[in-house]
Formats: sequence, structure tokens, C-alpha cells
Amino acid sequence: MSALELNAETLYAELARGVRSLLTPETRLVGIISGGFWLAERLEKDLDLAAVGALSSSLHRDDFARRGLTARGPTELPFDVNGADILLVDDVLYTGRTLRAVVNELFDYGRPARVRVAVLVDRGGHELPMAADFAAARVAVAADQSLRLARADDGAFTFRTEPFH
Repeated sequence: MSALELNAETLYAELARGVRSLLTPETRLVGIISGGFWLAERLEKDLDLAAVGALSSSLHRDDFARRGLTARGPTELPFDVNGADILLVDDVLYTGRTLRAVVNELFDYGRPARVRVAVLVDRGGHELPMAADFAAARVAVAADQSLRLARADDGAFTFRTEPFH
């Protein structure tokens, strides 16, 4: 499946099914800002979950000097991280650098018992040993292209591709 053929709404339904299978009564859902948090907010409503958290990768990125503070919001965790079963949600897994950064951010708040990952799309190209426990789709996207989740005013999800900058 190419990026142009991806239907974000269809993949969201698959993500919801996969997340449901990973949930336990102790699981706390945390979305990675921004696309992952959009997904987590919708999953919270659709799966009738307790309040979800938000994690920013900004302060722990290894390219912080080049990118600066790019996230659209701060980390907010409405629960105690210590001993928690955390399920991180993100839109696109690529190099693994964002996951590394948010795990570092998460550990600034405490020591969870377990951390798992669910993503809408795993596009391969991992540079770090990071993997998703669940991916709604695995697709190939050219290395010079960025795959981004977009959210319309009505909450509907779509994908857009653009050149990396």
C-alpha cells in the first residue's frame, strides 16, 4: 500500500481495534503530540477510556538545536506514572527518534511498570531499536517524503505527504 492509498479513517478503525486488544484495566493511554494525541483523544471517546495523557518530544530530541520547540503543547499526564502500564499512541513511526525522546520525557515523570506502543502507520526506516506493539498499517514511503496525519475541523483524519525540510 502506498502513502497515496492510505485512508486514515479506515486505519483509525483498525488502530481502535488493536488498542482495544492491548488494554487492561490498569492501562493508561498517552498520545504523542500532535498526531498521536489527536488519535488518543478520539480513542478516549470511542473506547470510553479514562482521561488520556499527552507527551511532548521537544525537550528530549537529539535534533533540538536544529528544530527547537516544535511541539504544539506541553506534556500533561493526569495520573501517576510510577508503576503504570503505559500505552503510547502515535500517528507515524519512522526513525524511532520521537519514541526515544518521549520515553525519556515519560521517565522524567516516574518509572512505569510497562511501556507499549501503538501506531497508525509504521513506515519502516527505523534508525533506533524502537518498534510498535501494534501498527494499523506498515507502508513504504520514500525517504525524502514526510507522511503526516491531518485533522479536519470535524475531527476526520487524513494523510498528507510532503518533502522533508
